[in-house]
Amino acid sequence: MSRSARSYRKKPAPSRSARPGRPRSTGGNNGGNEGGNEFALPPGSTPVLPAVASFSELDMPEELHKELAQQGVTVPFSIQAATLPNALTGRDVLGRGRTGSGKTLAFGLALLARTAGRRAEPGRPLALVLVPTRELAQQVTDALTPYARRLRLRPATVVGGMSINRQAEALRGGAEVVIATPGRLQDLIERGDCRLDQVDITVLDEADQMADMGFLPQVTRLLRLVPADGQRLLFSATLDHNIGQLVRQFLHDPAVHSLDPSAGAVTTMEHHVLHIADTDKRSVVTRVAARDGRVILFLDTKRGVDRLTRHLLTSGVRAAALHGGKSQPQRTRTLDHFKSGHVTVLVATNVAARGIHVDDLDLVVNVDPPADHKDYLHRGGRTARAGGSGSVITLVTPDQRRDMVRLMADAGITPRTARVHSADPELARITGAQDPSGVPVIISAPAPPQPRRAGKAARRPARSRRPRR
Repeated sequence: MSRSARSYRKKPAPSRSARPGRPRSTGGNNGGNEGGNEFALPPGSTPVLPAVASFSELDMPEELHKELAQQGVTVPFSIQAATLPNALTGRDVLGRGRTGSGKTLAFGLALLARTAGRRAEPGRPLALVLVPTRELAQQVTDALTPYARRLRLRPATVVGGMSINRQAEALRGGAEVVIATPGRLQDLIERGDCRLDQVDITVLDEADQMADMGFLPQVTRLLRLVPADGQRLLFSATLDHNIGQLVRQFLHDPAVHSLDPSAGAVTTMEHHVLHIADTDKRSVVTRVAARDGRVILFLDTKRGVDRLTRHLLTSGVRAAALHGGKSQPQRTRTLDHFKSGHVTVLVATNVAARGIHVDDLDLVVNVDPPADHKDYLHRGGRTARAGGSGSVITLVTPDQRRDMVRLMADAGITPRTARVHSADPELARITGAQDPSGVPVIISAPAPPQPRRAGKAARRPARSRRPRR
């Protein structure tokens, strides 16, 4: 299907000339260099369509409107209102918005609407969503599945850490929409289980993290396997020069929507920097973790996560660890425990900084300050999602103060600062900190990976040994 074959915007889209071969020219509207580290887009040749005030203004399939109503989604968020009119015409879109701003439906509704009524051949999907982490892949799948079912479209999730043979079976069954991490998708292509020559719509979600994680070479190889005249939707919380490479090479005259200049400094989110003594840090963290309600504690290392988790459990706090050293079934079970409230404290590395959505999560704590402002914004993006409110607390010891000032300036945030100690009433006021029960807690361990059943061995071994996220 050519990109002009299906349009769901009531107002006809401007005519488009045939796409040139690579490299593609750069285009943009409403964009620009909004931060010192971000790339600038020259003006695009085609004006963007105006934002809509309601989903009813978009001529999407009726089944999508019904599902939106059933899900209680009545008014589009800003990123959805701005990008959907252009994405539904088949135009390339470059969307910039903070985490939790509604980007999944912004690209998901367009992708599903433009794929509706078609059937994929075995191993040849029609739409592709590339994401950096397994957790984000599962979140996108969960968010889009109800809408896909309404349209009788079949989604498939393709990530590392899970059975590659089952994923191959899902692709051979004719999945129209594939949500994938780059490494595992490349493995399936090398095995001959997937081809991208029928993909009409490609989404890059959280493109900045894919660049930060070193996935750009893999993403570039995959995009070269997708037809050159297909639609590209790129969404990101930040737009740095690495993203500029993808835009210049693979997007043609995109409609650019950059909605949150500080990419995270939203009015519903409070930012606090708490200056503490090195010797008091563990006591501060323990009392914050013992608060009423859920909290995510971010640390730099897997070892630090495991050590703090053991300490909290001994202190009477229902905590669980999440990091890249855990198997995917363990990570999934831990997240389920956290979302259900069986666990109230998630102690995590940056593996939890993207792709995790938990309702009513109002506090994120940087036990170890992040390395750069992008990590800060994405960690903080686990709270104050979808119009909610929340607080981001960063604990800073004396030797970290100078770096923290620079990081906040880069993030465009002016935090509230205070000097506190573990028994300080101000700590309790800001975070809800309280004394733990002191009664050791035993949390049932996440289920181990299931052994492979006899007779289900891989027909062809995976060739790639690249790291999995």
